[in-house]
Amino acid sequence: MTNLNDMLKNMVKENASDMHLTVGSPIKMRVNGELKSYDEKKLTPQIISNLLKEYINDKKLELLNTGKDIDFSIGISGISRFRVNIFKQRSNLVATFRRLPHNVPDIQTLGLPETVINLTQNKKGLILITGGTGSGKSTTLASMVQKISQDKNSHIITIEDPIEYLYDHSKSIVNQREVGSDTFNFASALRSCLRQDPDVVAIGELRDVESMSAAITIAETGHLVLGTLHTNNASGTITRLVDAFPPEKQDIIRTNLSMSLIAIVSQQLVPNKNNERSLALEVLINTPSIKALIRENNIHQIDNYILSGQKDGMVRMDDCLLALYNDGIISKQKALSFSFNPNEMEKRLNSQTI
Repeated sequence: MTNLNDMLKNMVKENASDMHLTVGSPIKMRVNGELKSYDEKKLTPQIISNLLKEYINDKKLELLNTGKDIDFSIGISGISRFRVNIFKQRSNLVATFRRLPHNVPDIQTLGLPETVINLTQNKKGLILITGGTGSGKSTTLASMVQKISQDKNSHIITIEDPIEYLYDHSKSIVNQREVGSDTFNFASALRSCLRQDPDVVAIGELRDVESMSAAITIAETGHLVLGTLHTNNASGTITRLVDAFPPEKQDIIRTNLSMSLIAIVSQQLVPNKNNERSLALEVLINTPSIKALIRENNIHQIDNYILSGQKDGMVRMDDCLLALYNDGIISKQKALSFSFNPNEMEKRLNSQTI
C-alpha cells in the first residue's frame, strides 16, 4: 500500500477534488464530481490507522473516541494543500481529504461577474458566499480576501477551521486564526476581534447563533465581514440566518440584517462537456427593495426581485445555468439537474433553438 503523501500527490495528478478512506472500500477519489476507485484493494482498519497515525495524537484520538470529528490541513511543498476531516463510523476511522489550490487563485480567473468582484471595494457590511460542499465558496472567499489585501491598506483577520489558504502580506496585514489552535471557537474569536483593530473579518463558516450574531454586529459597527454558509440560494440563506435565532429575536435580526447585508453569492460547480466543472451562481444585491423584503419578512418574493434586478448586477441561478447551456458549455441534463426550478427550466430548454 502506498503512503499518504503519494496518495495525495496522485490526487493532484488525477485532478481529484476529494479522496475518501473508508474501511471495506477501495480508496475513492472524486473526479469531476463523480467518485472513482483508486484501485480495487479494500481498506482495512489497520491500513487506515497506519496511513493516519502521523496526524492523530492522543488529544485528537480522545476527541474521536467521544464521537467528535477532527479537522486539520496538510501541505505538500510545491504540490498542494489539503483539508482533512477524520471521524468514526462503526468504530472505525474514516478520512476525507479536500484538495486546495497551492496558491490563492486570482479572482479574475474564477469566472465571477464584475458585480461580485467589485464587492471587495466595500468598506463595511456583510458579504455571504454560500453553497453546498464542493461548490467553490471557500475559493471565492479566499480570492476576495486576497484582492482586498492587494488593493487596500487594511488589517484583515481570518477565522478558519482549519486554515485552508495561506495569504502573503501585501498592502494589507493578514492574520489567520485557526479554530482549535489559535482560538477556542468561532464565537470567541469573533467576540475578541473588535479589540484587534480589524478592517476586514473573514469567517470560514457561520455555524451557530453566536457566530451569526457576531458577524452581523461586526458588520454593523463599520467593518467589512465576509463569511460562508451551507445554503443553496439567497432566500434560503436569509431564512437560515433568521431562523437560527429564537422567535422573540427574529424581528430585530431581520432589521439588522437588512441594514448590514451587502450581497449574497450562491454557487454551484457544474460538470461540463470538457470533463471539468463550470461555475454557476446566483447573486443578490441588497438594494432598497431587497432591504424592505427582508425587514418585512417577505422572503418568498426575493426570487422575483432578483429577476427584475439585473440592472443592479443580480443574477438568478437558473438564468446562469441556461446561459451555460446556450453557450454549449453544459448539457441539457446538467442544466436540469442543477436547476432550482426544474419544471420551469425544462420549458425554457425545450424552447431553445440551438
